[in-house]
Amino acid sequence: MRILICGLPGSGKTTLAEPFAELINGIWINADKVRTRYDDQDFTVDGRVKQAYRMRHLADGVQLAGKIAVADFVCPTNETRDIINADYTIWMDTIKEGRFNDTNLIFENPKNYNYHVREWFDNTHNELLKVVSNYMEKQK
Repeated sequence: MRILICGLPGSGKTTLAEPFAELINGIWINADKVRTRYDDQDFTVDGRVKQAYRMRHLADGVQLAGKIAVADFVCPTNETRDIINADYTIWMDTIKEGRFNDTNLIFENPKNYNYHVREWFDNTHNELLKVVSNYMEKQK
């Protein structure tokens, strides 16, 4: 299974993704760490598409190993989200503008998602319980 946690930079993706992956016994794939590992800071439209394919490839490897992939990735366009092809998508819609103007300009609200975090949270534990409950309900 492939889970995508997407949203603008600074929206809380990593804050939610890391403990979420741990709770569901998944493997957390953080896009920033992946970019650093591949020494690739190309944030053009083509670079973002390339990153989406890279994230999908890594998630595919996690799935082949029999685990759940939790991809923590801005994934700014519906095209990049289609590339990831997540089984379950969480949209972190907690801020109206991120810290990078180029990302703000191209970010498209997701057309399809399974869970919508609409506002910033101070208690990660409470929000995490809501997300996990919704996720588990969808798995039935």
